[in-house]
Amino acid sequence: MMRRFSISNTVLLIICLMYLILYVDRVNISTAAPLIKADLGLTNTQLGLAFSAFAYPYALLQLLGGYFGDKFGPRLILCVSLLIVCAATAATGAVGGLSSLFAARLALGIGEGATFSTATRAMSVWTPERRWAFAQGITHSFSRLGNAVTPPLIAVLIALVSWRGSFVVLAVLSLIWVLVWAWYFRDVPEAPPLTAEELADLPARSRRGATEPVPWLRLFGRMLPVTGVHFCYGWTMWLYLNWIPSFFYQNYHRDLMQSALYSAGVFSAGVIGDTFGGVVSDHILRRSGNRNAARRNVIVVGLLGGFLFLIPVMLVHNINVAAISLATAFFFIELSVAPIWAVPMDIAPKYSGSASGMMNFGGGGLAAITSPLVFGYLIDFTGSWTLPFAGSLCLLLLGAGLAFRMRPDRSFETAMTMPAALVIA
Repeated sequence: MMRRFSISNTVLLIICLMYLILYVDRVNISTAAPLIKADLGLTNTQLGLAFSAFAYPYALLQLLGGYFGDKFGPRLILCVSLLIVCAATAATGAVGGLSSLFAARLALGIGEGATFSTATRAMSVWTPERRWAFAQGITHSFSRLGNAVTPPLIAVLIALVSWRGSFVVLAVLSLIWVLVWAWYFRDVPEAPPLTAEELADLPARSRRGATEPVPWLRLFGRMLPVTGVHFCYGWTMWLYLNWIPSFFYQNYHRDLMQSALYSAGVFSAGVIGDTFGGVVSDHILRRSGNRNAARRNVIVVGLLGGFLFLIPVMLVHNINVAAISLATAFFFIELSVAPIWAVPMDIAPKYSGSASGMMNFGGGGLAAITSPLVFGYLIDFTGSWTLPFAGSLCLLLLGAGLAFRMRPDRSFETAMTMPAALVIA
């Protein structure tokens, strides 16, 4: 008899589809960027400013969104968030200049700001603890799948309905997800519809909401090294998301479809990296019981691998070498995603929404603001598409070093209940 697809797995699948949709909505502008730039008469610096607009409210809502997810539940917060995403995506197709494009991207950042930290809250409740890194890996692999399919998808939609119409089509797909989520998901797992066996497999300590106030200052201090590592990762990740299609289009003078296919190949490596990183991290944890080895060591290998394979992009001007190097570097960089998103769940499962929001304030917020803007300015200032990659090399090394300060093996909630002398020891 075929094994029943569990309700918890169905919830995980729906969250995976959300990650895919959010990244399609987030990076669609990078594929359409050459046409938007020409249509609106923008410079690379202005385009980078428009790219970074997404990140200002996104950064702020990392801190608030996770708290909202903990307090009001993922069902409501994700419904509201995705409705805003729908409206912002459709509005992007109606922009008439830099100001309106900036405003549309701001609105998109508002809509997406609470999503990943709130989804982490949902996964901490609906996923067995032994599969936390896998859940983070597979969801983020769907986001990288979104990166991979977006360039050719947008190129096709542009050919069919223009770049403006492509944003309207994507808005409709986002709305369909909202309807499915509202109909299927519930904040608290219960039997029925769960079986007793399924319910017993879920983490009871994370199932209850955080009824007392979130200890913001103590939790932020505990999460600060994780936030720093995620900023170092996020700098390069946002460089990829915003500029890789234009890199092939402008630096190697390929047409829109060729640039889209090269970009899709690069982003496909991230799909593999995300999934593999989660599987490896959980495997190490099961075999050793050592959270430092399972989380920190995988992160360090990923960031150092990304550093090594980005070097040829700067030294060799050959499109095939660049594509292979970018893809291999992206595979390694994405190895770190599942373990680093599992770290807030390890450290503070009761406050996993707030903790992951603090972490993503670095990579999803600050890095998203600074990386595309600095990269675009350096292209205009130096005339080079490769020199700006030097910043990524430095930050990847810094992130690997900071990873040793994270300590996912030390529970924040346990430390709060221990005497101060024991915590210091």
